[in-house]
Amino acid sequence: MAAPPQLQALLQAVNALLRKRRYHAALALIKGFRNGIVYGVKIRAPHALVMTFLFRSGSLRDKLRAILQATYTHSRNLACFVFVYKGLCALQSHTQGKTYQSHSFLAAFIGGFLLFGDNNNINSQINMYLTSRVLFALCRLGVEKGYIPELRWDPFPLYTAVVWGLVLWLFEYHRPTLQPSLQSSMTYLYEDSNVWHDLSDFLIYNKSQASK
Repeated sequence: MAAPPQLQALLQAVNALLRKRRYHAALALIKGFRNGIVYGVKIRAPHALVMTFLFRSGSLRDKLRAILQATYTHSRNLACFVFVYKGLCALQSHTQGKTYQSHSFLAAFIGGFLLFGDNNNINSQINMYLTSRVLFALCRLGVEKGYIPELRWDPFPLYTAVVWGLVLWLFEYHRPTLQPSLQSSMTYLYEDSNVWHDLSDFLIYNKSQASK
Protein backbone atom coordinates (compact mmCIF):
# COMPACT_ATOMS: atom_id res chain seq x y z
CA MET A 1 0.00 0.00 0.00
CA ALA A 2 1.46 3.34 -1.07
CA ALA A 3 1.98 6.06 1.49
CA PRO A 4 -0.28 9.13 1.30
CA PRO A 5 1.07 11.96 -0.90
CA GLN A 6 1.49 14.24 2.13
CA LEU A 7 3.66 11.68 3.90
CA GLN A 8 5.73 11.07 0.78
CA ALA A 9 6.30 14.80 0.39
CA LEU A 10 7.31 15.07 4.06
CA LEU A 11 9.79 12.18 3.74
CA GLN A 12 11.30 13.71 0.62
CA ALA A 13 11.70 17.05 2.39
CA VAL A 14 13.34 15.37 5.41
CA ASN A 15 15.71 13.36 3.22
CA ALA A 16 16.65 16.48 1.28
CA LEU A 17 17.41 18.25 4.57
CA LEU A 18 19.56 15.34 5.76
CA ARG A 19 21.67 15.54 2.60
CA LYS A 20 22.51 19.23 3.00
CA ARG A 21 26.16 19.63 4.00
CA ARG A 22 25.54 22.88 5.85
CA TYR A 23 23.55 21.02 8.51
CA HIS A 24 25.90 18.05 8.74
CA ALA A 25 27.55 19.01 12.04
CA ALA A 26 24.23 19.63 13.80
CA LEU A 27 22.65 16.47 12.41
CA ALA A 28 25.73 14.47 13.47
CA LEU A 29 25.01 15.49 17.07
CA ILE A 30 21.49 14.11 16.81
CA LYS A 31 22.59 10.83 15.24
CA GLY A 32 25.42 10.52 17.77
CA PHE A 33 22.89 10.95 20.57
CA ARG A 34 20.70 8.27 18.96
CA ASN A 35 23.63 5.87 18.55
CA GLY A 36 24.63 6.44 22.16
CA ILE A 37 21.20 5.37 23.36
CA VAL A 38 21.11 2.27 21.16
CA TYR A 39 24.66 1.18 21.99
CA GLY A 40 24.15 1.82 25.72
CA VAL A 41 21.05 -0.38 25.74
CA LYS A 42 22.77 -3.15 23.74
CA ILE A 43 25.76 -3.19 26.08
CA ARG A 44 24.15 -2.63 29.48
CA ALA A 45 20.85 -4.53 29.25
CA PRO A 46 22.37 -8.02 28.73
CA HIS A 47 25.11 -7.36 31.30
CA ALA A 48 22.63 -6.07 33.89
CA LEU A 49 20.27 -8.97 33.20
CA VAL A 50 22.94 -11.62 33.77
CA MET A 51 24.61 -9.98 36.78
CA THR A 52 21.29 -9.15 38.48
CA PHE A 53 19.83 -12.64 38.21
CA LEU A 54 23.12 -14.30 39.14
CA PHE A 55 24.12 -12.25 42.15
CA ARG A 56 21.30 -9.91 43.26
CA SER A 57 18.72 -10.95 45.82
CA GLY A 58 15.19 -9.61 46.02
CA SER A 59 11.89 -9.94 44.24
CA LEU A 60 11.50 -10.23 40.47
CA ARG A 61 10.09 -6.71 40.45
CA ASP A 62 13.16 -5.34 42.25
CA LYS A 63 15.48 -7.14 39.83
CA LEU A 64 13.66 -5.84 36.76
CA ARG A 65 13.71 -2.32 38.19
CA ALA A 66 17.47 -2.58 38.78
CA ILE A 67 18.03 -3.81 35.21
CA LEU A 68 15.95 -0.98 33.73
CA GLN A 69 17.64 1.64 35.93
CA ALA A 70 21.14 0.46 35.01
CA THR A 71 20.25 0.35 31.32
CA TYR A 72 18.70 3.81 31.41
CA THR A 73 21.64 5.35 33.26
CA HIS A 74 24.24 3.82 30.93
CA SER A 75 22.44 4.71 27.70
CA ARG A 76 21.57 8.23 28.87
CA ASN A 77 25.11 9.04 29.96
CA LEU A 78 26.63 7.61 26.80
CA ALA A 79 24.16 9.44 24.54
CA CYS A 80 24.74 12.74 26.32
CA PHE A 81 28.51 12.23 26.22
CA VAL A 82 28.50 11.65 22.46
CA PHE A 83 26.36 14.77 22.02
CA VAL A 84 28.66 16.91 24.20
CA TYR A 85 31.85 15.50 22.66
CA LYS A 86 30.79 16.01 19.05
CA GLY A 87 29.38 19.43 19.85
CA LEU A 88 32.56 20.65 21.54
CA CYS A 89 34.74 19.25 18.74
CA ALA A 90 32.63 21.05 16.13
CA LEU A 91 32.66 24.26 18.16
CA GLN A 92 36.46 24.24 18.53
CA SER A 93 36.99 23.49 14.84
CA HIS A 94 34.58 26.25 13.84
CA THR A 95 36.16 28.76 16.22
CA GLN A 96 39.76 28.04 15.19
CA GLY A 97 39.03 27.28 11.55
CA LYS A 98 40.91 23.99 11.72
CA THR A 99 40.82 20.67 13.54
CA TYR A 100 43.61 19.89 16.02
CA GLN A 101 44.31 16.71 18.00
CA SER A 102 43.88 18.65 21.22
CA HIS A 103 40.23 19.31 20.33
CA SER A 104 39.39 15.63 20.77
CA PHE A 105 41.12 15.36 24.14
CA LEU A 106 39.61 18.58 25.51
CA ALA A 107 36.09 17.77 24.34
CA ALA A 108 36.25 14.25 25.81
CA PHE A 109 37.85 15.57 29.02
CA ILE A 110 34.95 17.95 29.60
CA GLY A 111 32.34 15.41 28.54
CA GLY A 112 33.84 12.71 30.75
CA PHE A 113 33.95 15.03 33.75
CA LEU A 114 30.33 16.09 33.28
CA LEU A 115 28.77 12.75 32.33
CA PHE A 116 30.94 10.03 33.89
CA GLY A 117 32.40 11.85 36.89
CA ASP A 118 29.84 10.56 39.37
CA ASN A 119 31.42 7.74 41.38
CA ASN A 120 28.87 4.94 40.99
CA ASN A 121 29.02 1.28 39.93
CA ILE A 122 28.10 1.87 36.30
CA ASN A 123 30.60 4.68 35.75
CA SER A 124 33.27 2.69 37.58
CA GLN A 125 32.76 -0.27 35.26
CA ILE A 126 32.87 1.93 32.16
CA ASN A 127 35.98 3.79 33.31
CA MET A 128 37.82 0.60 34.27
CA TYR A 129 36.96 -0.92 30.90
CA LEU A 130 38.39 2.16 29.19
CA THR A 131 41.45 2.25 31.45
CA SER A 132 42.63 -1.18 30.35
CA ARG A 133 42.07 -0.32 26.67
CA VAL A 134 43.82 3.02 27.01
CA LEU A 135 46.87 1.48 28.68
CA PHE A 136 47.14 -1.15 25.94
CA ALA A 137 46.78 1.50 23.24
CA LEU A 138 49.36 3.81 24.84
CA CYS A 139 51.88 0.97 25.04
CA ARG A 140 51.32 0.18 21.37
CA LEU A 141 51.59 3.88 20.49
CA GLY A 142 54.83 4.12 22.47
CA VAL A 143 56.28 1.22 20.50
CA GLU A 144 55.04 2.70 17.23
CA LYS A 145 56.63 6.08 17.99
CA GLY A 146 59.85 4.53 19.25
CA TYR A 147 59.46 5.64 22.88
CA ILE A 148 59.23 2.01 24.05
CA PRO A 149 61.61 -0.58 22.60
CA GLU A 150 59.93 -3.41 20.73
CA LEU A 151 60.66 -6.67 22.49
CA ARG A 152 61.92 -9.70 20.62
CA TRP A 153 59.65 -11.95 22.67
CA ASP A 154 55.90 -11.81 23.28
CA PRO A 155 55.28 -10.14 26.67
CA PHE A 156 51.60 -11.14 26.78
CA PRO A 157 52.07 -14.37 28.82
CA LEU A 158 54.07 -12.49 31.46
CA TYR A 159 51.51 -9.67 31.52
CA THR A 160 48.73 -12.24 31.95
CA ALA A 161 50.54 -13.97 34.82
CA VAL A 162 51.08 -10.67 36.66
CA VAL A 163 47.46 -9.58 36.24
CA TRP A 164 46.02 -12.87 37.49
CA GLY A 165 48.52 -13.06 40.32
CA LEU A 166 47.62 -9.56 41.49
CA VAL A 167 43.86 -9.94 41.22
CA LEU A 168 43.77 -13.15 43.24
CA TRP A 169 46.11 -11.68 45.84
CA LEU A 170 43.86 -8.64 46.14
CA PHE A 171 40.77 -10.84 46.36
CA GLU A 172 42.21 -13.02 49.10
CA TYR A 173 43.82 -10.32 51.24
CA HIS A 174 42.50 -6.87 50.19
CA ARG A 175 39.04 -7.67 48.87
CA PRO A 176 37.35 -4.28 49.54
CA THR A 177 39.72 -2.66 47.04
CA LEU A 178 38.12 -4.61 44.18
CA GLN A 179 35.00 -3.49 42.34
CA PRO A 180 31.81 -5.07 43.82
CA SER A 181 30.78 -7.03 40.71
CA LEU A 182 34.29 -8.51 40.47
CA GLN A 183 34.11 -9.46 44.14
CA SER A 184 30.80 -11.23 43.51
CA SER A 185 32.15 -13.12 40.53
CA MET A 186 35.29 -14.22 42.36
CA THR A 187 33.37 -15.19 45.49
CA TYR A 188 31.21 -17.46 43.33
CA LEU A 189 34.25 -19.04 41.68
CA TYR A 190 36.76 -19.35 44.50
CA GLU A 191 34.82 -19.33 47.80
CA ASP A 192 31.44 -20.86 47.09
CA SER A 193 33.21 -23.80 45.45
CA ASN A 194 34.69 -24.68 48.85
CA VAL A 195 31.30 -25.34 50.48
CA TRP A 196 28.74 -28.12 49.88
CA HIS A 197 26.54 -30.41 51.96
CA ASP A 198 25.27 -33.03 49.55
CA LEU A 199 24.97 -33.80 45.85
CA SER A 200 22.37 -31.07 45.30
CA ASP A 201 24.66 -28.17 46.18
CA PHE A 202 27.75 -29.94 44.86
CA LEU A 203 26.60 -30.31 41.25
CA ILE A 204 23.10 -28.84 40.77
CA TYR A 205 22.98 -25.71 42.91
CA ASN A 206 25.70 -23.39 44.12
CA LYS A 207 24.16 -23.31 47.60
CA SER A 208 21.69 -25.65 49.26
CA GLN A 209 18.07 -24.58 48.91
CA ALA A 210 17.59 -24.74 52.67
CA SER A 211 20.33 -22.13 53.24
CA LYS A 212 18.72 -19.57 50.91
